[in-house]
Amino acid sequence: MERLVGAKAPDFSLPMISGDGEDFGVARLEDYKGKWLVMFFYPLDFTFV
Repeated sequence: MERLVGAKAPDFSLPMISGDGEDFGVARLEDYKGKWLVMFFYPLDFTFV
């Protein structure tokens, strides 16, 4: 498996919700250009399993 730490992420945009659950928006990778960014992915969040 290829190591992804330190690799550049492809451009993306995705729907998001604020931490307080009140506001919706769109997150774009370009909004964080020049800043450090840590991305977390939880594939089972918001699913009804």
